[in-house]
Amino acid sequence: MPQHTPDRQILTLDTGTDAVEPDPDQRWSTWPSIAKGQRGPQPHPDWVVTAAAALDTELGVLKTGKEADVFLVERAVPDDPDRSVLLAAKRYRDTEHRQFHRAGTYTEGRRERRSRDQRAAQDRSSAWGRAVRATQWADAEFATLCALWEAGAPVPYPVQIDGTELLLEFVGHIDDSGAAVAAPRLAQCRPEPDLLADWYEQLRTAMGVLARLGWAHGDLSPYNVLADGERLVVIDLPQVVDLVANPFGGELLHRDCRNIGAWFSARGLEVDVDALFAEVFAQAW
Repeated sequence: MPQHTPDRQILTLDTGTDAVEPDPDQRWSTWPSIAKGQRGPQPHPDWVVTAAAALDTELGVLKTGKEADVFLVERAVPDDPDRSVLLAAKRYRDTEHRQFHRAGTYTEGRRERRSRDQRAAQDRSSAWGRAVRATQWADAEFATLCALWEAGAPVPYPVQIDGTELLLEFVGHIDDSGAAVAAPRLAQCRPEPDLLADWYEQLRTAMGVLARLGWAHGDLSPYNVLADGERLVVIDLPQVVDLVANPFGGELLHRDCRNIGAWFSARGLEVDVDALFAEVFAQAW
């Protein structure tokens, strides 16, 4: 079997707890209190813990980013080891604490569901406007993940959204010592030729799924793809671009193709970037 040797990020689990009330690093599961529209696509996977008695325990940081940080969370029913799951909690920062300054390029042509929210987002002086802007990226990513999951794209299952927090499938595994090992980014991997070719086909197919929905990732690179064993998983999708409504759509899709093509070509698999762009872009029409 082809092998790759990624860097690993390890967080140790402590699943044994007799707590009746949440500890400082815990909370009651928010699943029962959120609306159906804030939950992931049905049917929900069997591993999703929906019990009202479940506790969410924060276990550490998985990733820091320009607009959000991702934490490892265990959702578990106390004293019931069969009802426990690891989740990735992606928490968006407010607009004053983000480092992402090119939002307009990606949101061109995008509209809020309600026109009054669209107007509010443009009003930088009102509390309502700040609240809308604080949640619009999280809302956009959750909606995109739901649509992509239902279309069969290789993305993390979106469990729920609550304000500016997304709870997502944790992509990784538990090793023999009981530690949670997050899947590495593609950029960290050095696959053998057979696996390299398979990974390219997976990404090519994934880009086609997005295009058939009318989208480009917009920021696709080896840093926004996880290598979960032999399976690739595309992440970080708040900035998905509408290939029709956004005048920068074609340009951003071509950049996605260049980024992916450069990584694979550097590892010995030559990629015709223009041919990849033409193939993917054609699927949007």
